[in-house]
Amino acid sequence: MEDKIQEVLTRSIDTIYPNREALENLLKSGKKLRIYMGIDPTATYVHLGHATNYIILKRFHELGHKIIVLVGDFTAMIGDPSDKSSARIRLSREQVRENLKSFKEQIGKIIDFDNKDNPVELRFNSEWLSKMKFEDVVNLAAHFTVQQMIERDIFQKRIKEKKPLYVNEFFYPLMQGYDSVILEADVEVGGTDQTFNMLAGRQLVKDEQNREKIVVSTTLLENPATGEKLMSKSLGTGIALNEEPAEMFGKVMALPDEAIIQCFIDCTYEDLKKIEQYKGEISEGKNPRDVKMILAEEIVRIYHSDEAAMAAKDRFVNVFQKKELPEDIKEMKLEGNYPLPNLLVETGLVASGSEARRLIESGAVTIDGAKCGDASAQISAHPGMIIKVGKRRFLKIK
Repeated sequence: MEDKIQEVLTRSIDTIYPNREALENLLKSGKKLRIYMGIDPTATYVHLGHATNYIILKRFHELGHKIIVLVGDFTAMIGDPSDKSSARIRLSREQVRENLKSFKEQIGKIIDFDNKDNPVELRFNSEWLSKMKFEDVVNLAAHFTVQQMIERDIFQKRIKEKKPLYVNEFFYPLMQGYDSVILEADVEVGGTDQTFNMLAGRQLVKDEQNREKIVVSTTLLENPATGEKLMSKSLGTGIALNEEPAEMFGKVMALPDEAIIQCFIDCTYEDLKKIEQYKGEISEGKNPRDVKMILAEEIVRIYHSDEAAMAAKDRFVNVFQKKELPEDIKEMKLEGNYPLPNLLVETGLVASGSEARRLIESGAVTIDGAKCGDASAQISAHPGMIIKVGKRRFLKIK
């Protein structure tokens, strides 16, 4: 198991608290650890950035440890201030419930919820947080000082910029920290943007249970050239685990070339020696697009199948490299004259008139191969007409 232990200690890992040796000793001790990661259902999807951490949980599971997948259905209603320059919009119970509908199915593409020998727990923090009395909250808050809270970098930034900082935002790390106490966690896994919250849990475990909790802070999927997040629910960006194969393949191909190697490391099970080989090939002049095609195919294979991955690759090559129409092009019977934005909405190619106008003005709309940049244009729908929006949305008029 030595190779597996070293991989779980190093691959996609930023920092381990209190240190790497503490976790390594535990992993080699033979003790079955309780390891968890939490996710707030602030959107309907789980994206590749989250997948990094679930892949790490999968590695821990393969080493025989107890895995807990925690869904922050209560904390989602408060909103995590991590890495945010302004307060989050709070969600209602109904919004959270709607967002949760396919979470287990998406996470189950990585985590084996059907494992009978070492069952994975799926928990929801509303089980305990919704039952707390105000007295409990006061007692929880007594473990921390205001100075500790406002030391947080994002809070300091907002104070300097004279932006509002709400008291309820201080509650978030308390609640996430209390999750660790209730779950009796030995290890918590999360991105570097969760370090403050996870360390709050470490302090609560020490204070409440007089024991140690290891914090594993993992790398975020970022563009190495700009430092910008590649996946963000709050920004509406990212590649969802429930994307259709062709859409998933195309979105991977749209990622910046600089991110290829990091995505191989964080988002796939590819051997690290093979990834180093890809890195060397790119540095020696190989077209990054060719390596990205391998990445896209591998990611689609993980979340769908070998057949879906091959079909998505063939479709991408035909549509975007050979400039052919996709075989599965959507068709619709339509006739009459339409303002161009209305036509795009009517055909279901866009969700709203404002989105339609934005795409038209940015040059992302073509009809029969001709770019349409005038949002006031009147279009006469006719059989055989091909409408294309962006790189991946096609429609043929019957």
